[in-house]
Amino acid sequence: MTLHAASREALGFAESRLDEVLGDAGSDPSAVGEELLSVVDLLAREVGLRRAVADGSSDPEARKRLVRSLLQGKVSEPALRVLDAVVGNRWSSPRELVDGVESLGRNALLTAAENSGKLDTVEDELFRIARIVDREPELDRALADQVTSAEAKRNLMRTLITDRVDPVTKVLAEQVVGRPRGRGAAHKIDELVKLAAARRERSVAYVTSATELTAEQRDQLAERLRRIYGRPVALHVELDRSIGAGLVVRVGDEVIDGSAAGRLESLRRQLAG
Repeated sequence: MTLHAASREALGFAESRLDEVLGDAGSDPSAVGEELLSVVDLLAREVGLRRAVADGSSDPEARKRLVRSLLQGKVSEPALRVLDAVVGNRWSSPRELVDGVESLGRNALLTAAENSGKLDTVEDELFRIARIVDREPELDRALADQVTSAEAKRNLMRTLITDRVDPVTKVLAEQVVGRPRGRGAAHKIDELVKLAAARRERSVAYVTSATELTAEQRDQLAERLRRIYGRPVALHVELDRSIGAGLVVRVGDEVIDGSAAGRLESLRRQLAG
């Protein structure tokens, strides 16, 4: 998510309000997250409303009244308090405001997973879903198709994951394919994996291995990567026997290819050069 200066400031204020709201006794982070994401859907559909709530030249209190008049009784008071913070500040563009509400909703859901001790589970389930989608180019295209309706893509995601995942995983996976943006569905789900990992100040390492890694091997690899990158690293390991032997590790844009296939390809390039 790329935000300009005004939007970054507005989001920072809204994040502080979200933290306050979720810290209140009796607050349900999962419900607040789902409600905020439902507002994202509304703003994505209603161009006029999106522009009105992001109009920095209008009275902030009037923008708050507009949102409350539309959503009172449809979303909870905690969610409305967060939305007051959103529309009461100046954003660089309507699109960035919607991106900000989406970020708040996702963070509320991840807070719910963290509070229930299931953040690792959600992170791993999102990784597994991304790998399934990544291995099926037609599925990836279908889930990212900007012509197909959001509901049709969500139905397709529901068919893929059924009820085998945590409720937070289900909501996040369905929501991420509902908003058409340039990158493929697998890439967008991987962004959620990184968001979950970042909550514990960890980097994400995508590991492709020719053989199953033991718990000891995973621990050793995580420790080596921690030393390289200077911070804890969350490992997400996928088995792929086609690489012959060894590992391929991707952290951000950096790839460490220690596989037999990678070494052969490197030799071919040297011979061709």
